[in-house]
Amino acid sequence: MSTIVFVTAVHHHASDAELALAPVNGEALLTHTVRGLLALPDLDLVVVVAPERCAQLFSAALIDFPERCRIVPGPSVKHAFDTVEKEIAGNPVLLVHDALRAFTPADTIRTVADTVRAGSPFVVPVLPMADTVKVTDVAKVITGTEDRAHLRTAQTPLGFTRETFLSYVDKPSFDGAHTVAGHPDAMRVTNSFELKLAEAIARAGKGERAL
Repeated sequence: MSTIVFVTAVHHHASDAELALAPVNGEALLTHTVRGLLALPDLDLVVVVAPERCAQLFSAALIDFPERCRIVPGPSVKHAFDTVEKEIAGNPVLLVHDALRAFTPADTIRTVADTVRAGSPFVVPVLPMADTVKVTDVAKVITGTEDRAHLRTAQTPLGFTRETFLSYVDKPSFDGAHTVAGHPDAMRVTNSFELKLAEAIARAGKGERAL
């Protein structure tokens, strides 16, 4: 069963596309994201969804990755899927990955894909909620503490069969998804503090490759 990844840079806010171009250790965050995905030999194709206004900059950031990488200008993952659908044979594992989660470990990505192959139609990597969660009323007064035993923060890549993928891109919802363990390195890089953490992860990764 083949595996195809759709990388989206507009996950929460329109400005996410510009954030994907933020420099980390001398390269765009997006470059790190796609390099990490292409390092996995069992991924057949990486499709990068590029907002029209950033399409040329995305292409420049990914100029070194002509193999197994397609850039599709457009507004959504659904549009990108429609563009490449004729190239997708059979019933592959389809992943949707946030471009700002550039340092998601390879093991996490493999676990998501393998869990879909094992029979779960929709898979989400998660982490347990670490912070204490307070409940407030309309006046912003704390009224209680939420039990965090079953609370989780979701990460990407999301894993799908073709059927559940099409359902998700039509009406996104995590209801009914099977969960697997996420990883702290799979954080979204959105502010100066997270950029510093990303720099440290990138430098550590280069040191490991050098060894």
